[in-house]
Amino acid sequence: MSSETQKILTTDGIPLEVSLKKAERKNKLKAFLLVAPLLLFLIITYIFPIGDMLMRSIDDRMVTNMLPKTFKAMEDWDGKELPPEKVFEAFYFDYKLLVEEKTFGKLATQLNYEKNGFKSILKKLKRKMKKFEEGNYKEQIMGVHKRWANVEYWRAIQRRSASFTNAKYLKGIDMYENEDGKIVNVPEDRQIHRVLWLRTLEVAFFVTLLCFLMAYPIAHLLATLPMKYSNLLMICVLLPFWTSLLVRTASWMILLQQQGVVNDFFVFIGLVADDARPEMMYNKTGTYVAMTQILLPFMVLPLYSVMKTISPSLMRAGKSLGGTPFVAFWKVYFPLTIPGIGAGCLLVFILAIGYYITPALVGGASGTLISNQIAFHMKSTLDWSFASAMGLMLLAGVLAIYWIYNKLVGIDNIKLG
Repeated sequence: MSSETQKILTTDGIPLEVSLKKAERKNKLKAFLLVAPLLLFLIITYIFPIGDMLMRSIDDRMVTNMLPKTFKAMEDWDGKELPPEKVFEAFYFDYKLLVEEKTFGKLATQLNYEKNGFKSILKKLKRKMKKFEEGNYKEQIMGVHKRWANVEYWRAIQRRSASFTNAKYLKGIDMYENEDGKIVNVPEDRQIHRVLWLRTLEVAFFVTLLCFLMAYPIAHLLATLPMKYSNLLMICVLLPFWTSLLVRTASWMILLQQQGVVNDFFVFIGLVADDARPEMMYNKTGTYVAMTQILLPFMVLPLYSVMKTISPSLMRAGKSLGGTPFVAFWKVYFPLTIPGIGAGCLLVFILAIGYYITPALVGGASGTLISNQIAFHMKSTLDWSFASAMGLMLLAGVLAIYWIYNKLVGIDNIKLG
C-alpha cells in the first residue's frame, strides 16, 4: 500500500497532520492576542522610555546641527592654537542664523555644560555682532570678550562635534576625555558624583539592614499570634500605606527637628541637655529614620508570608532532640525564612537606592542621593541628557545587583507570598 493511501484524513478530507498544525497555530495566535495588551503596555511604559533615555544620553546632534559650518571648518584644525579665520567666520554665520531664529539660547546652554562661561560670552556676542563689519571676523569676535581668545573655549566647541558621545556617562563618574583623547579624572575638589553613588549605596544598605532587624521580630510575632490579634497588628503594619508619602515625610520633619517631639522627650527624660539637642534633620540620621519607617512594611510582608507557612511543631521537634531554643531557631527556623529574607531585602534595597522625596526633604546636603541629583538636572539645569545618563547608570546598577543576587543566592529562592 502506498504512503499516500496510508495518510489519516479528517472528515473534511484534510490530512490529520496538517489539521493539527493549523489548530496549533490558531491556539498560539489566541495566546498571543491574550497577552498582547500587556506586551503593548510594557513596550509603551517601559521599553520606549528606556530607549528614549538611552538616545538622550548619547545623542549630541543638537549642537552638531546648530553649528554645521563651524564643525566643517574645524575638520583641519589640530586644536593646539587658536583656530584660523575660516573657523571664526563659519561660527559667526552659524551663530547669526541662530540669533535670527531665536534658538541661540539652546546653544549657549549646551556649550555651558561643556565649559562654564559660554552663556555670558555668547550673550555679549549677540549684542556686539550687530556692529560687525564684513571680514576679519577673528579679531572682531576676540574683541568682544577675552575668553574668545582662549583656545580652551574653541576646544570645548570642537568636543561637541560628534553626533553621539559618551561624555555624559563619564561625567556621571567624575571623568572626562581630555584634549589628547585620554579619559582622566576631574580635579578632586570637583568630584561630587562618586560621593553621591557611594552615599546612595551606603544609605540603601543600612536602610535595608535596619528594616530587616526591625521587621524580623514583627513578622515572627504576626505569624505566631492567634489570628484575631495578628490581623489587628497587620492593620497597624499596613496603616502607613493609607497615608500619603509626603505627609509621612513631613511628619518626620516635625518630629525630628531640634524643637520637635523626639528632642523634647530626650530632654524630658534627661538623656540630653536642653542646650545640646542633637541634630536629626537635614543629615543622614533623618534619612535613615524616615526611610526605614516608610520601607518597613515592604520587609515585613514577605517575611510574614513565609513564616506563616512554617509549622510550630518544627521548633518543638528541634528542642525535643536536645537543641537549645537558640540552636533550634538558628538550625531549623531561620533557614526556612531565607526565601522571605531574600525577597524583603531585595525589594527594600531596590526601592531605597532610587528613593527621592524623603532624602530631598529630610536629608539636606549630607543626605542627598543620586536620585536627587537626577531630579536637579531634570528641573533646574535642564540637562536632560545628563539626567538620562545617570538614570540609565542607576538602572544598570540595580540590574547588576539583581544579577549578583541571582548568582549568589538564586532568584528561585525568594518568596513574596
